[in-house]
Amino acid sequence: MNSETLSITHRLWRLLPARARRRGLEAVARVLAPCACSPSSSPSYGVAVGGELEATTGLGEAARILLAGVQALGFGGYPVTFGAGRAPRGYVPEAAALLLAVNAPSLPLMLARAKKTLVRRRVIGSWAWELPVVPESWAAGGRYVHEVWAPSPFVAQALEVILPERVRMVPYPLALCGLPPIEAAHGLDLPSQVTVTLMVLSLGSSFTRKNPLAGVEAFRRAFANRVDQRLILKLQGAAAYPREAAQIEAVASPNIQVISGVWPKARVTALMARADIILSLHRAEGFGLVLAEAMLRGKPVVATGWSGNMAFMDKSCAALIGYELVNVKDESSIYTPIPDARWAEPDVAHAAAWLRRLGNDAGLRLAMGSKARAHAAKALNGEAMRQALVANGVMPALP
Repeated sequence: MNSETLSITHRLWRLLPARARRRGLEAVARVLAPCACSPSSSPSYGVAVGGELEATTGLGEAARILLAGVQALGFGGYPVTFGAGRAPRGYVPEAAALLLAVNAPSLPLMLARAKKTLVRRRVIGSWAWELPVVPESWAAGGRYVHEVWAPSPFVAQALEVILPERVRMVPYPLALCGLPPIEAAHGLDLPSQVTVTLMVLSLGSSFTRKNPLAGVEAFRRAFANRVDQRLILKLQGAAAYPREAAQIEAVASPNIQVISGVWPKARVTALMARADIILSLHRAEGFGLVLAEAMLRGKPVVATGWSGNMAFMDKSCAALIGYELVNVKDESSIYTPIPDARWAEPDVAHAAAWLRRLGNDAGLRLAMGSKARAHAAKALNGEAMRQALVANGVMPALP
């Protein structure tokens, strides 16, 4: 094929819709990607953790947490960095198992340039999804792993339908890993007498699912224009999603602050440490890393009482908001069309009532935050990960 033909082919390829191009690449990758071989009866020694370890995404963060958990438990924890279009980078001992924090649709793309020796071992997938119905196409990802870990009972139940008897519930071991240290929140105009309610969200994770405008409405109903109460919305991905970012930025007011710049993790952590209340009126979560970290830091959370976040909270330690299950309608098309998929429509009035109670009562905030820390510390202590590794025949790493 000459260069002119290649150029024409490339131009035609670029004319295809992004989703069609993605499906085409995935089809080719499924042919090229090495499948997991039959598991050996011999034990594995240590675990390599593969994923987009350098990505500032929820899955990237999950991969880093899993890696830290494996290391803290004494199972080695050899990092393998994945990225679409490039070969995995990292050292994997021959006897080690492999834990892949890569969702089913991306597995072929991530493994297409991997050496076959990478998967000639016990291979475990860690998958996260945000609805009670998983796309049927995810079942094909089962050919690349021997077992799948789900971070919450909500996700495990959904995955069990497509991969029966191959799913294990293993929450992200945040309490085991330890939280990053808190740095000073430089550049934030937050007087000590102001009670801060914080929402943190990635616009790349579906604006509709994250449901930030419901949180804004709840705050307005609770506090109107009170200057002693402030709502902060910290956005990630605003540059890539300008339309959604503009909708949120339009709600800014003297007591509602929108922060859309790119911040390092340490600065976001400092902002969370300054916050008095963490708010999430999500329609669905596979897990809820922000909420989990907030609870471990002793912050009271006001959150929709449905989906993955229920793995580490209940009504004894969090302000759980009532909801109605409705059919999924998602403009981003991430979650549609999926037949029979439903998610929560949280009760804004209920959320406003809880915000008002917590915003006006420092003692209640302190008590709920203390219970939240204890509950999350127990739920996310890494014991489920240790048991899962042992059940998979994994021994501590060789010296």
